[in-house]
Amino acid sequence: MTAISKASPSRAGMVLRVTSGNFMEMFDFFLFGFYATAISQTFFPSDNEVTSLMMTLMTFGAGFLMRPLGAVILGAYVDRVGRRRGLIVTLGLMALGTILIACVPGYATIGLLAPALVLIGRLLQGFSAGAELGGVSVYLSEMATPGNKGFYVSWQSASQQVAIIAAAGLGYGLNQYFSPAQMSEWGWRIPFFIGCMIVPILFVIRRTLQETEEFQRRKHRPDLRTILRSMLNNWGLVLAGTMLVALTTVSFYLITIYTPTFGKAVLKLSTTDSLIVTLCVGLSNFFWLPVMGSLSDRIGRRPLLLCFALLAALTAYPALHWLVQAPSFGRMLTVELWLSFVYASFNGAMVVALTEVMPVEVRTTGFSLAYSLATAIFGGFTPAIATTLIDKSGDKASPGWWLTFAAVCSLMATLYLYRQYSSRQAAAPSTVAG
Repeated sequence: MTAISKASPSRAGMVLRVTSGNFMEMFDFFLFGFYATAISQTFFPSDNEVTSLMMTLMTFGAGFLMRPLGAVILGAYVDRVGRRRGLIVTLGLMALGTILIACVPGYATIGLLAPALVLIGRLLQGFSAGAELGGVSVYLSEMATPGNKGFYVSWQSASQQVAIIAAAGLGYGLNQYFSPAQMSEWGWRIPFFIGCMIVPILFVIRRTLQETEEFQRRKHRPDLRTILRSMLNNWGLVLAGTMLVALTTVSFYLITIYTPTFGKAVLKLSTTDSLIVTLCVGLSNFFWLPVMGSLSDRIGRRPLLLCFALLAALTAYPALHWLVQAPSFGRMLTVELWLSFVYASFNGAMVVALTEVMPVEVRTTGFSLAYSLATAIFGGFTPAIATTLIDKSGDKASPGWWLTFAAVCSLMATLYLYRQYSSRQAAAPSTVAG
């Protein structure tokens, strides 16, 4: 019997409710990346187009610098008061950031206050997202049926792909209806307003969440000081976890958030082509993530992590080099779908593995801190780093070297974690499956 058939309607509903906030987070993140050019013209006008775009992408990346802080403060809150209450708080903060970005007038209207308010919105989103991913992943891990943790936890990432698909589909429709000038001037705000309209629905959905039985059974609820002490004592584990997540964050932001900008600004493909490719990537990710999460339940996390980290390291630059030699819709789709397969196969095993290596009493904080640090150091600035690499080197395939570096980091982290904790795995199999 498959993991899907084992999932009761009530359990499937729990998955839907807990991942709803993930949808909101990634819906907004994708919109910010896709409409980066229009946002740069609205809030960061400059005579130099590259400078204007870089300021926008740096603002996008600045939100990720808040994630580690959110991971510690909000993660500790989730570990202290419960998964349900914590996830409602993260959704509220995320909604505030989205509303702020959607409603702020442009630079031409309020001057420097405009980019400042957009930056505050991004910082709020980053702060909330610091604990959102960890809280969702831990909730899914704790509610999973025996032997199916990989399958259940994979829906944390799969839910983000639904947001990518929805945002790309909406962007495609708007670009068919409005002219490029209209989209650049004000049309880009429409998807953000739609996101604001979704927020009340998500609150209603998430408020119906029930606390996990595993958390309710736990007698010890550590306070912030205890959690911080535990993180310091386990700094090596957090650092290794950060390295493990590197491939996931870089590849995801490269093939989703950066793809529209790369397609339009670098490859000079049409907006429609870039949107269709991104839509296909979202569908591909959505398919492969639960499949590979389920496979990791059968053969273990370690084989998948090693195999696909190595594949990413060996193929990232050659694939992008082949694409930029003769840019076309077909080549871009082929390369992006390959990178999607590699990303989803690695991530399907990685997310659940990260929940398993963290001490149970600080599971949300440990997961969130490692994931947030990886996103802040590696993933969040991937669009800005990719833009800088191309601008400075003149090599349009140079983002492939950044992805290769991230893959090598994750490969080394996998080897370290499974060697370092082999004795712990033998003593407590639930710690690290694989």
